Amino acid sequence: MDVTQLDQWFPPSARQPIVAQLVKRVGLTRIRAEYFVRLWVYLLVKQQGNDRPSVGDHRLPKPLTELVPLDHPEVCSLSEVSQLFYYDQDQGSDRSAGMILVKLAALGLIHKSFDGNTTQITILPIPELMAAAPPLAEVVIDQFDPRSDAIPVANMLAQNYNWMNRNQETVPHRIVQLLRQWSSQYPIGLRVLRRCDNGNPVGIYVLYPTAKVSEANFFTSPGKGMHLSSMQSIDPFVMAEVVDAECVSVFIRSWMIDLLYLTTHKQLFLKDVQQTLGKMQQDFPNLCDLHTLIIHPRYEAMALDLGFQKTIQDSKLSVYWMYLALDRFLALAL
Repeated sequence: MDVTQLDQWFPPSARQPIVAQLVKRVGLTRIRAEYFVRLWVYLLVKQQGNDRPSVGDHRLPKPLTELVPLDHPEVCSLSEVSQLFYYDQDQGSDRSAGMILVKLAALGLIHKSFDGNTTQITILPIPELMAAAPPLAEVVIDQFDPRSDAIPVANMLAQNYNWMNRNQETVPHRIVQLLRQWSSQYPIGLRVLRRCDNGNPVGIYVLYPTAKVSEANFFTSPGKGMHLSSMQSIDPFVMAEVVDAECVSVFIRSWMIDLLYLTTHKQLFLKDVQQTLGKMQQDFPNLCDLHTLIIHPRYEAMALDLGFQKTIQDSKLSVYWMYLALDRFLALAL
């Protein structure tokens, strides 16, 4: 991708009003704001697949009409960032570009993570740049319906995995099958946030009572917990049967809300999780442990705020196990 063709993707005339709005933030200079906008444009173009700008016979990239949130974190090396920031300057290094990324993260503009091999960057929501949006549709929390919810929920969940698993044709189909299977086994554990106007789900959580034989998996590589994005036929986690006195663990296999509803409805959704866990205790009286995987960095801060602790990091993927005692979660005043 040729960073010198940035103007073709999003011209200076479109970038400058955004820069002018951003410099009103404390600590954000005009040059840092310009670097941030360049980075946002670059990641958007890269994510949309416009990685071959017009050079020779290559096609022209489709110009961006606006800057919108990324669908998922995008891999971006320090070398790329350095070229992006300094392509029109005589000096600049990978190290200085990295320091600017640290500053942008501290200012709440980006989130970046490093798994030992690659750096992934997410553009965080910028309230002052959000245009007046139409009012959100009313929503209710409802039981997951395997007949009508499985496919839209699967497509929504696939977004969490696409930045690690690019096989976008097989992952949603795999998730549909698993959701319907889990719902037939223990429907109480699957709940959705549903729009009242059209019935479409905009949120999902899956609470999976885990049999004793599978508990050891919570203390091994987190990759084993990513069965939703795997094509392996055998699930390493066996679901416990109702009234199993040896079942002590709940695996939160999914927890996701559409970005439009995340800020306004996450507390309501978490309260419903508490109520569902209370019902599950009647079926599994010795439940005491909550385990989950952080697949998408969007949910990391929320999990930490709730009291979850990181336990085991995957050596190859940017995912890790988190744990919280069930009693402590139920005691939270949400």
